[in-house]
Amino acid sequence: MLHAPAGSGSETPPRRDSRRHRLVEIRDNLIARITEAEQEGWLGEIEGLQVSLASAEEKITQLDAEQVRQHQVIDLGMPSFSQIATRISTAGGPSS
Repeated sequence: MLHAPAGSGSETPPRRDSRRHRLVEIRDNLIARITEAEQEGWLGEIEGLQVSLASAEEKITQLDAEQVRQHQVIDLGMPSFSQIATRISTAGGPSS
């Protein structure tokens, strides 16, 4: 069964890309092995390969989701300079 880590937020994009590429290779190989096992009638082998295939596909999905999350812009609700200046001027400014 495949147990490769899905990656962490501190992982560099080239490393994440190479990990994803490797997982795609593993997935494609598993698909080919499942096809071969079906053709040869190796029923016991098929189930184990399908479990590994599901795991590889899940890891790929996790990496893709992580990449999407890292490229999203998050609005923190920080006021702009003009909003701050307006608040100060309407409040009478700093008192001396």
